[in-house]
Order: sequence, then structure tokens, then C-alpha cells
Amino acid sequence: MSVFPRVIPVLLVSEGYLVKPVKFSGERYIGDPINAVRIFNEKQVDELVVLDIDAAVKGTDPDHRLIEEIASEAFMPVAYGGGVRTSEQARRITGIGIEKIVLNTAAFETPALVTEIAELLGSSSTVVSIDAKRRITGGYETYSRRASRKTGLSPVDAAKRAVELGAGELIVSSIDRESTFSGYDLKLVASVAEAVEVPVIALGGASGLNDFAAALQAGASAVAAGSLFVLNGKHRAVLITYPGQAEIRSLRPS
Repeated sequence: MSVFPRVIPVLLVSEGYLVKPVKFSGERYIGDPINAVRIFNEKQVDELVVLDIDAAVKGTDPDHRLIEEIASEAFMPVAYGGGVRTSEQARRITGIGIEKIVLNTAAFETPALVTEIAELLGSSSTVVSIDAKRRITGGYETYSRRASRKTGLSPVDAAKRAVELGAGELIVSSIDRESTFSGYDLKLVASVAEAVEVPVIALGGASGLNDFAAALQAGASAVAAGSLFVLNGKHRAVLITYPGQAEIRSLRPS
């Protein structure tokens, strides 16, 4: 088992295209997700997350054609989320070659599905994504449906419930920080990591290695980023990047 921290690119797709919103709003066309997967292969990425950001909002099924293409091209384990509403859909997706299923909207609207998928595929293949935003009055609120619907749960309560239902891993994403390059919300990450025993992946706001290190220090088991790995420079030009192995090794706690 690797002792190095997991550094995970997150690809957001909509209607088959790679896109990048800011704070979960709007979206900028980035390119072909398959091309991004191929580049990440070359860069020896250890793990990848692919999320269809509109499937739950539009009520569409997972794009099995795209998923099959990704699974056939990826040299690394892939987690997929977006539009999964039944355990049969989850079974089909993992049968294609995807390792993990990521649930967000369904985890809040039909929580029993988390348990069904965990029992079918195992907790290690069942991931719940928690999208959180700071309240003006203090604390946090969690959202589903691409940050358009409040769940009524705090991130800590959402995390605890997800684990009780069977989730073996959590992605904790800051809506306020997404695509801002302003650093992770470390308070959010720490609060969830302290509340559960399963791995917590920090997402939203990373600008570089220092942010990765800070999130790991705050209790995250792994770090993830979207914009950092697909946009580059002051003008945010499209460029697929990933840190070298020496840089990732430098994140290992001393």
C-alpha cells in the first residue's frame, strides 16, 4: 500500500463535454474528457473522479457511452458520479470497469440507495459527496442538485449519516471555494474529518502543493482538485497538469 497522499484530479462533464463552472454556477467548455484521461495516463495519475454535474438536475441517466470510453482509456481507478438513482445502474457502471460510485443528490433524496449500493458493491466502492456552503449567520449548509437545493443537514451530520448508511469514503467540497484558487476551506475539512472514521477527500479551491499539505494537515485523507489540473496561468488557459511524483512524496507527513 502506498504511503504517499492521494492527489486526485476531478473531471466535470456535461452532455459529454469537459466543463468547468465557478462556485457551481455557469460552465466553461474545456474540451474532450477522453483526451484529458489520456493525458492523465501519461502523467501517471493514481486515481480519477469523473462527475456528470447536470444529470441529477435534468433527471437523465448516466451516460454509459461516455463511461465505457473513460473506462477503456483510463489506466487508473476511476470513480464516477452523476445520475445514479438505482443500485442496478451502479452495478452496470462498475461492470463496465469503474471502481467507485459517487452519490450526491441521491444520497440525500433517497438515502436507502447508499445502503443498497454498499451492500451490492461494498463500502469501499460507495462514495458520498457532500457539497457545503457557509451560512451568513455562521456554520454550514449542505446542498444537492448542483448546489440548488438545501438538504437541511450540516456537513458533519450529513457525513455521519452517510457513513451510517454504508459509505466508505466522503468527498467534502466547498461551494464557496470551487474554482477560486483560494485554498480549501480547512475548517470544513477538519470538522468532517474529525467526525467520521472513513477517508475524507478535500475538494474546492486548491491552488497548489501548499493547499494540499494544509488540507492533509487538517485531517483529509486525500486531496482533489478540478481547475488546478485543467486550467493554467493568470488567464486560466486550458492545460492539463499534474504534480510530479517527487512533489507528491513531499506531501507525506514527516
